Amino acid sequence: MLDKVQIIHEDEEAKFAVIPYEDYLQIRDLLQDEEKLEDYLDFLHAQKVKYETQSWHTLEAVKESLGLNEG
Repeated sequence: MLDKVQIIHEDEEAKFAVIPYEDYLQIRDLLQDEEKLEDYLDFLHAQKVKYETQSWHTLEAVKESLGLNEG
């Protein structure tokens, strides 16, 4: 979403953003539905965490650290 934005400048200052109509409809729909907006914000947060995370742990390592391994 918003990967095809045209910025209109006036006196070298950004004044308007023009987006495709379909993107506008998606954004409008998202902003009008609180549950969809929460889901989208959760998705964005997960993507940010995923991008920023430098080390990963296997499921087995997590289970072991939590004492959840079946013996």
